[in-house]
Amino acid sequence: MRAAWYEKQGPARDVLVVGEMPDPEPQPGEVRIRVEASGVNPGDTKKRVDAFHLGMPYPRVIPHSDGAGCVDRVGEGVSREWIGRNVWCFGAQSYRPFGTAAEFTTVPVEKIAPLPQNVSMEQGACLGIPGITGHRAATVGGELRGRTVLVQGAAGAVGVCAVAIARHADARVIGTIRGADDRDTAMKAGAHAVVESGPGVVDRVKAVAPDGVDHIVEVAFGANVDADVELLKPDGSIASYATNDPTPKIPFWKMVFKNARAFFLGSDDFPAEAKQRAARDLNAALEAGWAGFDIAERVPLAEIARAHELVDHPAKRGRVVVII
Repeated sequence: MRAAWYEKQGPARDVLVVGEMPDPEPQPGEVRIRVEASGVNPGDTKKRVDAFHLGMPYPRVIPHSDGAGCVDRVGEGVSREWIGRNVWCFGAQSYRPFGTAAEFTTVPVEKIAPLPQNVSMEQGACLGIPGITGHRAATVGGELRGRTVLVQGAAGAVGVCAVAIARHADARVIGTIRGADDRDTAMKAGAHAVVESGPGVVDRVKAVAPDGVDHIVEVAFGANVDADVELLKPDGSIASYATNDPTPKIPFWKMVFKNARAFFLGSDDFPAEAKQRAARDLNAALEAGWAGFDIAERVPLAEIARAHELVDHPAKRGRVVVII
Protein backbone atom coordinates (compact mmCIF):
# COMPACT_ATOMS: atom_id res chain seq x y z
CA MET A 1 0.00 0.00 0.00
CA ARG A 2 0.95 3.64 -0.38
CA ALA A 3 1.57 5.29 2.98
CA ALA A 4 3.26 8.18 4.74
CA TRP A 5 5.43 7.68 7.80
CA TYR A 6 8.26 9.01 9.93
CA GLU A 7 11.05 7.18 11.74
CA LYS A 8 12.42 10.21 13.57
CA GLN A 9 10.85 13.38 14.90
CA GLY A 10 11.32 16.84 13.47
CA PRO A 11 10.06 19.30 10.83
CA ALA A 12 7.53 17.84 8.40
CA ARG A 13 9.68 18.12 5.28
CA ASP A 14 12.66 16.60 7.06
CA VAL A 15 11.04 13.49 8.50
CA LEU A 16 7.87 12.56 6.59
CA VAL A 17 8.35 9.87 3.92
CA VAL A 18 5.84 8.66 1.34
CA GLY A 19 6.37 5.19 -0.06
CA GLU A 20 5.18 1.59 -0.24
CA MET A 21 4.51 -0.73 2.69
CA PRO A 22 2.88 -4.17 2.97
CA ASP A 23 -0.91 -4.08 3.25
CA PRO A 24 -1.98 -4.58 6.89
CA GLU A 25 -4.27 -7.45 7.87
CA PRO A 26 -6.93 -7.03 10.56
CA GLN A 27 -6.23 -8.85 13.80
CA PRO A 28 -8.98 -10.38 15.98
CA GLY A 29 -11.46 -7.68 16.92
CA GLU A 30 -10.28 -5.32 14.17
CA VAL A 31 -11.52 -4.06 10.83
CA ARG A 32 -9.48 -2.93 7.86
CA ILE A 33 -10.50 0.32 6.24
CA ARG A 34 -9.65 1.36 2.70
CA VAL A 35 -8.98 4.98 3.60
CA GLU A 36 -10.33 7.76 1.38
CA ALA A 37 -9.64 10.78 3.59
CA SER A 38 -7.33 11.31 6.57
CA GLY A 39 -7.93 14.17 8.98
CA VAL A 40 -4.93 16.13 10.30
CA ASN A 41 -5.13 17.46 13.85
CA PRO A 42 -2.72 19.70 15.79
CA GLY A 43 -1.96 16.71 18.00
CA ASP A 44 -0.60 14.86 14.97
CA THR A 45 1.91 17.58 14.21
CA LYS A 46 2.83 17.90 17.89
CA LYS A 47 3.63 14.18 18.07
CA ARG A 48 5.78 14.52 14.95
CA VAL A 49 7.91 17.29 16.47
CA ASP A 50 7.90 15.70 19.96
CA ALA A 51 6.16 18.69 21.54
CA PHE A 52 5.30 16.60 24.60
CA HIS A 53 8.89 15.31 25.03
CA LEU A 54 7.87 11.65 24.88
CA GLY A 55 10.25 10.60 22.11
CA MET A 56 9.47 8.11 19.35
CA PRO A 57 6.89 5.69 20.78
CA TYR A 58 7.46 3.22 17.94
CA PRO A 59 10.27 2.74 15.40
CA ARG A 60 7.96 3.82 12.58
CA VAL A 61 4.78 5.91 12.83
CA ILE A 62 2.08 6.35 10.20
CA PRO A 63 0.47 9.56 11.48
CA HIS A 64 -3.14 10.69 11.98
CA SER A 65 -5.71 9.23 14.32
CA ASP A 66 -8.82 10.21 12.34
CA GLY A 67 -10.03 9.06 8.93
CA ALA A 68 -12.89 7.77 6.83
CA GLY A 69 -13.28 5.09 4.21
CA CYS A 70 -14.84 1.73 3.47
CA VAL A 71 -14.37 -1.47 5.49
CA ASP A 72 -12.99 -4.14 3.18
CA ARG A 73 -11.91 -6.86 5.63
CA VAL A 74 -12.67 -7.88 9.21
CA GLY A 75 -10.72 -9.87 11.77
CA GLU A 76 -11.86 -12.82 13.81
CA GLY A 77 -14.82 -12.04 16.04
CA VAL A 78 -16.07 -9.08 13.99
CA SER A 79 -19.37 -9.26 12.12
CA ARG A 80 -18.98 -9.51 8.35
CA GLU A 81 -21.87 -7.05 8.08
CA TRP A 82 -19.26 -4.29 8.39
CA ILE A 83 -17.70 -5.26 5.05
CA GLY A 84 -18.61 -2.74 2.37
CA ARG A 85 -19.84 -0.12 4.84
CA ASN A 86 -18.56 3.45 4.85
CA VAL A 87 -17.23 4.41 8.28
CA TRP A 88 -15.27 7.04 10.15
CA CYS A 89 -12.67 6.06 12.70
CA PHE A 90 -10.92 7.56 15.69
CA GLY A 91 -7.88 6.67 17.74
CA ALA A 92 -6.12 4.89 14.88
CA GLN A 93 -2.77 6.29 16.07
CA SER A 94 -3.63 6.58 19.76
CA TYR A 95 -1.23 4.27 21.61
CA ARG A 96 -0.80 2.52 18.25
CA PRO A 97 1.89 2.97 15.58
CA PHE A 98 -0.09 3.09 12.35
CA GLY A 99 -2.72 5.74 11.68
CA THR A 100 -4.80 6.78 8.68
CA ALA A 101 -2.22 8.45 6.39
CA ALA A 102 -2.19 5.34 4.21
CA GLU A 103 -4.32 3.47 1.71
CA PHE A 104 -5.33 1.00 4.44
CA THR A 105 -5.55 1.15 8.21
CA THR A 106 -6.68 -1.40 10.77
CA VAL A 107 -8.47 -0.38 13.96
CA PRO A 108 -10.44 -2.10 16.72
CA VAL A 109 -14.11 -2.32 15.75
CA GLU A 110 -15.09 -0.20 18.77
CA LYS A 111 -13.17 2.71 17.22
CA ILE A 112 -15.33 3.00 14.11
CA ALA A 113 -18.76 4.46 13.49
CA PRO A 114 -21.03 4.25 10.46
CA LEU A 115 -20.72 7.26 8.18
CA PRO A 116 -24.21 8.78 7.76
CA GLN A 117 -25.40 8.79 4.17
CA ASN A 118 -25.59 12.59 4.07
CA VAL A 119 -21.97 13.01 5.25
CA SER A 120 -18.91 13.10 2.99
CA MET A 121 -15.73 11.14 3.57
CA GLU A 122 -13.90 14.43 4.14
CA GLN A 123 -16.30 15.39 6.93
CA GLY A 124 -16.03 11.93 8.44
CA ALA A 125 -12.25 12.17 8.46
CA CYS A 126 -12.45 15.29 10.64
CA LEU A 127 -14.79 13.97 13.33
CA GLY A 128 -12.59 11.87 15.60
CA ILE A 129 -10.44 13.92 17.97
CA PRO A 130 -12.32 17.24 17.84
CA GLY A 131 -15.73 15.59 17.80
CA ILE A 132 -15.11 13.27 20.71
CA THR A 133 -13.32 16.01 22.68
CA GLY A 134 -16.11 18.51 21.99
CA HIS A 135 -18.75 15.98 22.99
CA ARG A 136 -17.00 15.10 26.24
CA ALA A 137 -16.38 18.75 27.05
CA ALA A 138 -20.05 19.57 26.51
CA THR A 139 -21.54 16.59 28.32
CA VAL A 140 -19.16 15.73 31.18
CA GLY A 141 -20.89 18.19 33.52
CA GLY A 142 -24.23 16.40 33.26
CA GLU A 143 -27.64 16.92 31.67
CA LEU A 144 -27.70 19.66 29.02
CA ARG A 145 -31.40 20.12 28.31
CA GLY A 146 -32.55 23.52 29.50
CA ARG A 147 -29.10 24.59 30.73
CA THR A 148 -26.99 27.49 29.52
CA VAL A 149 -23.63 26.46 28.07
CA LEU A 150 -20.76 28.82 27.24
CA VAL A 151 -18.31 27.53 24.63
CA GLN A 152 -15.02 29.44 24.69
CA GLY A 153 -13.47 29.34 21.22
CA ALA A 154 -16.72 28.41 19.52
CA ALA A 155 -15.29 28.66 15.99
CA GLY A 156 -12.44 26.21 16.56
CA ALA A 157 -12.70 22.54 15.60
CA VAL A 158 -13.50 21.33 19.13
CA GLY A 159 -15.63 24.38 19.86
CA VAL A 160 -17.79 23.85 16.77
CA CYS A 161 -18.47 20.27 17.86
CA ALA A 162 -19.26 21.30 21.43
CA VAL A 163 -21.70 23.92 20.16
CA ALA A 164 -23.41 21.40 17.88
CA ILE A 165 -23.69 18.75 20.60
CA ALA A 166 -25.03 21.18 23.21
CA ARG A 167 -27.54 22.65 20.76
CA HIS A 168 -28.67 19.18 19.66
CA ALA A 169 -29.22 18.34 23.36
CA ASP A 170 -31.53 21.38 23.76
CA ALA A 171 -29.16 23.58 25.75
CA ARG A 172 -28.98 27.33 25.27
CA VAL A 173 -25.55 27.89 23.74
CA ILE A 174 -23.41 31.02 23.88
CA GLY A 175 -20.11 31.04 22.01
CA THR A 176 -17.07 33.27 22.25
CA ILE A 177 -15.07 34.11 19.14
CA ARG A 178 -11.88 36.01 18.38
CA GLY A 179 -13.40 38.34 15.80
CA ALA A 180 -16.22 38.99 13.39
CA ASP A 181 -14.77 36.59 10.83
CA ASP A 182 -15.57 33.68 13.15
CA ARG A 183 -19.20 34.63 13.77
CA ASP A 184 -20.73 32.68 10.90
CA THR A 185 -18.81 29.52 11.83
CA ALA A 186 -20.10 29.54 15.42
CA MET A 187 -23.64 30.42 14.41
CA LYS A 188 -23.74 27.74 11.74
CA ALA A 189 -22.74 25.19 14.38
CA GLY A 190 -25.82 26.16 16.38
CA ALA A 191 -24.90 28.92 18.84
CA HIS A 192 -27.87 30.99 19.99
CA ALA A 193 -25.63 33.98 20.69
CA VAL A 194 -22.01 34.89 19.96
CA VAL A 195 -19.76 37.43 21.69
CA GLU A 196 -16.15 38.41 21.19
CA SER A 197 -13.59 37.12 23.66
CA GLY A 198 -10.96 39.27 25.39
CA PRO A 199 -11.28 42.17 27.83
CA GLY A 200 -14.91 42.82 28.72
CA VAL A 201 -16.08 39.30 27.87
CA VAL A 202 -17.81 38.91 31.26
CA ASP A 203 -20.04 41.91 30.60
CA ARG A 204 -20.75 40.77 27.05
CA VAL A 205 -21.79 37.29 28.18
CA LYS A 206 -23.91 38.68 31.02
CA ALA A 207 -25.70 40.90 28.53
CA VAL A 208 -27.15 37.76 26.93
CA ALA A 209 -27.12 35.53 30.06
CA PRO A 210 -27.67 37.86 33.03
CA ASP A 211 -28.07 34.95 35.50
CA GLY A 212 -24.77 33.37 34.41
CA VAL A 213 -24.06 30.00 32.83
CA ASP A 214 -24.31 26.42 34.03
CA HIS A 215 -21.40 24.89 32.16
CA ILE A 216 -18.34 26.16 30.28
CA VAL A 217 -16.34 24.44 27.56
CA GLU A 218 -12.84 25.90 27.83
CA VAL A 219 -10.06 26.12 25.23
CA ALA A 220 -7.66 28.38 27.17
CA PHE A 221 -8.01 27.56 30.86
CA GLY A 222 -5.18 29.76 32.12
CA ALA A 223 -6.32 32.83 30.25
CA ASN A 224 -10.03 32.48 30.96
CA VAL A 225 -10.46 30.85 34.37
CA ASP A 226 -11.09 34.12 36.22
CA ALA A 227 -13.79 35.16 33.76
CA ASP A 228 -15.22 31.65 33.75
CA VAL A 229 -15.66 31.60 37.52
CA GLU A 230 -17.31 35.04 37.43
CA LEU A 231 -19.81 33.72 34.90
CA LEU A 232 -20.58 30.38 36.56
CA LYS A 233 -23.81 29.84 38.43
CA PRO A 234 -23.53 28.03 41.78
CA ASP A 235 -22.79 24.32 41.24
CA GLY A 236 -21.63 25.10 37.72
CA SER A 237 -18.82 23.33 35.90
CA ILE A 238 -15.86 24.01 33.63
CA ALA A 239 -14.54 21.39 31.20
CA SER A 240 -11.14 22.31 29.81
CA TYR A 241 -9.29 20.52 27.03
CA ALA A 242 -6.46 23.04 26.50
CA THR A 243 -4.64 25.90 28.18
CA ASN A 244 -2.41 28.78 27.18
CA ASP A 245 -0.43 28.38 30.43
CA PRO A 246 0.71 24.90 31.49
CA THR A 247 0.79 25.93 35.18
CA PRO A 248 -2.15 28.34 35.59
CA LYS A 249 -3.28 29.90 38.86
CA ILE A 250 -6.91 29.46 39.88
CA PRO A 251 -9.29 31.64 41.97
CA PHE A 252 -9.63 28.90 44.55
CA TRP A 253 -11.99 30.48 47.08
CA LYS A 254 -14.34 31.84 44.44
CA MET A 255 -14.57 28.33 43.03
CA VAL A 256 -15.14 26.90 46.50
CA PHE A 257 -17.94 29.33 47.33
CA LYS A 258 -19.67 28.47 44.05
CA ASN A 259 -19.15 24.73 44.56
CA ALA A 260 -17.67 24.77 41.08
CA ARG A 261 -16.51 21.59 39.38
CA ALA A 262 -13.54 21.49 37.01
CA PHE A 263 -12.85 18.73 34.49
CA PHE A 264 -9.55 18.37 32.63
CA LEU A 265 -9.94 16.37 29.46
CA GLY A 266 -7.40 14.35 27.48
CA SER A 267 -9.15 12.72 24.54
CA ASP A 268 -6.85 9.71 24.18
CA ASP A 269 -7.83 8.54 27.66
CA PHE A 270 -11.58 9.09 27.72
CA PRO A 271 -13.54 6.01 28.83
CA ALA A 272 -14.39 3.72 25.91
CA GLU A 273 -18.12 4.11 26.54
CA ALA A 274 -17.77 7.92 26.43
CA LYS A 275 -16.11 7.71 23.01
CA GLN A 276 -18.82 5.41 21.69
CA ARG A 277 -21.57 7.64 23.04
CA ALA A 278 -19.85 10.59 21.40
CA ALA A 279 -19.78 8.80 18.04
CA ARG A 280 -23.50 8.05 18.27
CA ASP A 281 -24.40 11.60 19.27
CA LEU A 282 -22.19 13.18 16.61
CA ASN A 283 -23.85 11.03 13.95
CA ALA A 284 -27.27 12.00 15.30
CA ALA A 285 -26.38 15.69 15.11
CA LEU A 286 -25.15 15.27 11.53
CA GLU A 287 -28.27 13.36 10.53
CA ALA A 288 -30.39 16.10 12.11
CA GLY A 289 -28.77 18.74 9.91
CA TRP A 290 -25.54 19.89 11.54
CA ALA A 291 -23.35 20.97 8.62
CA GLY A 292 -20.08 19.82 10.19
CA PHE A 293 -16.76 21.49 9.44
CA ASP A 294 -15.51 23.94 6.87
CA ILE A 295 -12.87 22.10 4.83
CA ALA A 296 -10.09 24.58 4.12
CA GLU A 297 -7.50 22.40 2.39
CA ARG A 298 -7.56 19.09 0.50
CA VAL A 299 -4.01 17.81 0.11
CA PRO A 300 -2.89 14.64 -1.72
CA LEU A 301 -0.97 12.04 0.28
CA ALA A 302 2.19 12.78 -1.72
CA GLU A 303 2.14 16.31 -0.23
CA ILE A 304 1.47 15.34 3.38
CA ALA A 305 4.31 17.58 4.63
CA ARG A 306 2.44 20.59 3.24
CA ALA A 307 -0.72 19.41 5.01
CA HIS A 308 1.13 19.36 8.35
CA GLU A 309 2.52 22.83 7.69
CA LEU A 310 -0.97 24.13 6.92
CA VAL A 311 -2.26 22.80 10.24
CA ASP A 312 0.50 24.62 12.12
CA HIS A 313 0.28 27.77 9.99
CA PRO A 314 -3.23 27.97 8.48
CA ALA A 315 -3.67 29.85 5.24
CA LYS A 316 -7.44 30.02 5.72
CA ARG A 317 -10.13 29.00 8.18
CA GLY A 318 -11.17 25.35 8.29
CA ARG A 319 -9.87 21.79 8.50
CA VAL A 320 -7.01 20.18 6.58
CA VAL A 321 -7.69 16.79 5.02
CA VAL A 322 -5.27 14.46 3.27
CA ILE A 323 -6.90 12.75 0.32
CA ILE A 324 -5.65 9.19 -0.12
